Amino acid sequence: MDNKFVQYFSRITPLSAEEAAAIAESMRVETYKKGTLLLREGQLSVNTYFIMEGCLREYILTDGEEKTTNFFTEEQWVISLSNFTSPTPSVHNLVCAEDTTVSIGNEREAQEMFKRFPRFETISRAVVEAAFAEQKQALTSYLTDSPEQRYLKLLNTRPDLFQRIPQYQLASYLGVKPESLSRIRKRLNQKL
Repeated sequence: MDNKFVQYFSRITPLSAEEAAAIAESMRVETYKKGTLLLREGQLSVNTYFIMEGCLREYILTDGEEKTTNFFTEEQWVISLSNFTSPTPSVHNLVCAEDTTVSIGNEREAQEMFKRFPRFETISRAVVEAAFAEQKQALTSYLTDSPEQRYLKLLNTRPDLFQRIPQYQLASYLGVKPESLSRIRKRLNQKL
C-alpha cells in the first residue's frame, strides 16, 4: 500500500484488500502547476480534493483585494461544507500555491462507493467532522486571538507554511498587513 490516499484511510480504520483496491481504483489523480486556478468565485463547487503533494490556497476577493482564508497541504481535504445539501456557487477561489497533486472526488462517486462499501459512509463522516472541527478552531482563533497569538499558533502547528508561502499571503491569512506581520516577527525575535 504505497498509495498516500489508501494509507490515509488505513490510518482511520483497517481496510480489507478489497476495500483498499476499490479506493485505489476510484482515485482520479491530477497534477497542477503553481498558479492554476481550480475554482473561481461564482462557479459551482462539486469536487473535493485530497492533497497528495503541494499546497492549495483558498481566498476571497474583497474590493479587488485577495484575502487568504486557508491553506491546504499534504493529507488535508478541501471540502466545501456548504455543498452537502445541493451545489451552490462558490464564494471563494482556490489556487495552487505550488505545483500540486490531488485526488479528486465528488458526491456521485462517493455515493457509489457507499453503496458498495456501506462502512465508507461512516469513514467519510469522520473525515468531514475532522475538517469541520479544523475550520471551527481556525474561526474561533481568528475571532478571539490577537494577530500575534494567531502567528504563534500557526508557527507551532504549521511551520512548513513559513517556508512555502509568500509573506504577504501569510499576513492576509493572519488578518494583518505585511508590515504588521514584519513588526510581529521583529517583536518576537527581540523577546528571544
